[in-house]
Amino acid sequence: MRQTGASSPAAGESQLTLSFSDGRPGLSPTETVKRAPKPKPAAAKTRPGRTRGLSAEDMARQQREISVSEFFAKNRHLLGFDNKRKAMLTTVKEAVDNSLDACEEAGILPDIWIEVSQLTEDRFCVCVRDNGPGIVKQQIPNIFGKLLYGSKFHRLKMARGQQGIGISAAGMYGLLTTGKPISIISRIAGKKDAHHYKLAIDTKKNKPDIIHDDAVEVDWEHGTRVEIELEASYAKGRQSVDEYVEQTAIANPHGSFAYQLPTGEVREYPRSVHELPPAPREIKPHPYGIELGTLMKMLKETECQQVGAFLQTEFSRVSPTISRSVCDTAGLTPRTWVKTVDPQTAEKLFNALQKTRIMAPATNCLAPIGAEAILAGLLKGIKAEFYTATTRPPAVYRGNPFQIEVGIAYGGELGGDWLRSDKSNGDASAPPETRVLRFANRVPLLYQQSGCSMYRSVVETGWNKYGLSQSRGSLPAAPMVVLVHMASVWVPFTSESKEAIADYDEIRKEIKLAIAECGRRLGVLLRRKRTKVAYARRRDVFTRYIDEVVNAVGEMTRVNRTEFRGHLLKLSERYTAAADMDFDDHGKVIRKSAEPGLADTVVVDRSDDGEPDEPEQGVLFEDEAPPPPTRKPARPRRKK
Repeated sequence: MRQTGASSPAAGESQLTLSFSDGRPGLSPTETVKRAPKPKPAAAKTRPGRTRGLSAEDMARQQREISVSEFFAKNRHLLGFDNKRKAMLTTVKEAVDNSLDACEEAGILPDIWIEVSQLTEDRFCVCVRDNGPGIVKQQIPNIFGKLLYGSKFHRLKMARGQQGIGISAAGMYGLLTTGKPISIISRIAGKKDAHHYKLAIDTKKNKPDIIHDDAVEVDWEHGTRVEIELEASYAKGRQSVDEYVEQTAIANPHGSFAYQLPTGEVREYPRSVHELPPAPREIKPHPYGIELGTLMKMLKETECQQVGAFLQTEFSRVSPTISRSVCDTAGLTPRTWVKTVDPQTAEKLFNALQKTRIMAPATNCLAPIGAEAILAGLLKGIKAEFYTATTRPPAVYRGNPFQIEVGIAYGGELGGDWLRSDKSNGDASAPPETRVLRFANRVPLLYQQSGCSMYRSVVETGWNKYGLSQSRGSLPAAPMVVLVHMASVWVPFTSESKEAIADYDEIRKEIKLAIAECGRRLGVLLRRKRTKVAYARRRDVFTRYIDEVVNAVGEMTRVNRTEFRGHLLKLSERYTAAADMDFDDHGKVIRKSAEPGLADTVVVDRSDDGEPDEPEQGVLFEDEAPPPPTRKPARPRRKK
């Protein structure tokens, strides 16, 4: 068979001419086979102005499960790893917080060793070792190689860690930036072997990937050593690792810290309190702190058979009397079966719980620093002249108990005694602005200061009534440090990076009350100092003209000038005795003493002669004490 040409076909047709050599009957050599044109694909019917998109089946094939590790690997800024400097701080913070929690739960006074070494320009190695109880071998991979794995999320008691993300996220960040796995060495007892692991995180499955596992020899009896190599940057000053370690030593005076800088310098912070804080106890959730969905979930998961037993067992502060009252309000009985409670009945039960008057939750789940420990920490870390601290009674927000503590350090090396009222004249010696130290469960908060409820409460406090200069919407201009600490079973952080406290009305109220109490004590000190300075200036004026008075009197009459001068000096000291004495809260003169006469307050006299420095001439002082009042002579009574 061969193919020959033919006349051109009509449009849309194809031509094929066939001829056979064997003469078989068939198509003539000149006949043409016409083929139908290939059908064109039908255009998709779409609305005007729209293009054809994916179908539901196409979109269904693209759906897949996302693990929490994979999510945070892409959104690591949510955990505090949004820049290199902050990544360094977050890594050290998470490791130190875990070490302090482990030591306190085991009843061991913490000894923490922190080492930051620089490998290249932007690569560092962070090593943290503690003397805690150690970690059993089977739990090491899950604790350090799996996100959202821990023992603190479901417990209602005070702890530094809450979510089980921190240290595993730090190891994941190190693996992403350097490719190096996290290294852990842990030992639980002197007679046990120390286990050495090198772990990576499988982000798709959120599971640990064990790279190395063996037993090693160490020279310490028990504890854990964590080493992470990461891409970071080191800088001194505010919001640095140096500041974090310093503030951690202030908030944890029962701990001993040794910190080796990348430069090789070692800073030591010995413990100033040799007793552990009281161990917090776990409590049940409070009825005021749950929501309807949480109650329905608890009803499904409880092992109790009846509603009355469920309320008394699963909640705190619910007695049999309160349980019966709640059931009556909800239209139930304590013997109602839990399995018969439908969603409508659960809502009635929830509303009855919210309407019933129930005692506030127990506060033994908290372990506040305490006023004495705050003073010890401030004395160790800050060289000031005046220290005071207070701890508020426990309060409740959303059913969660919490306590607020405030400490103030003033004067000394923070800027000296700045009592002048003319600071706006462009003097270069104007005092620095007040510094606010924020803590949550003994952990320093160094970022997002302006968005924190603690900072806002300090700014909104009227410091002018305590003798300090303050502009509207700003911190007081004074050489002062204000420490604010919140202890709670669940701290309401604004983000997963745990850098600021949410602005609840109950929390802000307690912070302001604690600040006001410390501010009143500071105001007493400043009034006393101003009164002393005012009377010291008056004495200076008297003694300046005593010699001239003695000489003038000696020219007018015969007098023993030495004896006369002594009498005048005694008179000046008697009328300006306030320069040598202290005053109580009501302005009455008391005997001179080193103690200020206020609760939880320490005054350190750092001058050479023990007396306040003499002010410069021609300087005005705020709230100068007026001269002692003089009694007017009584008017003689008229005789009737």
